[in-house]
Amino acid sequence: MNEKITAVRSLPGSSNLGCFGCSSENSHGLKMTFYTDGVAVFSDIKVPSHMSGWNQMVHGGILSVILDEIMSWAVLNLLKKMGMTKTMTIEFLKPVSIHDQLRAEGRPIETLGRHEAMVEGFVFNQKGELCAKSKGIFALLSAKLATRMGIVDQDTLAGIENIINA
Repeated sequence: MNEKITAVRSLPGSSNLGCFGCSSENSHGLKMTFYTDGVAVFSDIKVPSHMSGWNQMVHGGILSVILDEIMSWAVLNLLKKMGMTKTMTIEFLKPVSIHDQLRAEGRPIETLGRHEAMVEGFVFNQKGELCAKSKGIFALLSAKLATRMGIVDQDTLAGIENIINA
């Protein structure tokens, strides 16, 4: 996290008002915002104190949400597809203080045929130390399929397309 990321651009916020990870309207959520350098998607996060586990450490479930969210946004913006998490493995490497400013990073590793992609995610503390990492397989969905399955409505789809095309 100590290294400066250059040539970045902010990504539009989510129109999904209920999303725990990225909605600015969810008073209980993380309110993650995102930016990209075209290779990875990033988010700088200050986890609210009510999301701590014991001894002022960020709860592992919250770190899991951060990793899932950053990988999902990497699929949206970098692969230009909607994605749903199929599998996800997480390795917790260091305790994370609720007082730390965190940076999450997500990037696609490879596409697995037409309908799946492998993505990786990382969480760094304010010293730039890697604290948690993940790999996930994401199902890649077309807008038509996601709508037919009832996963998104037309308003949500418009917001997602805004992120995909950013």
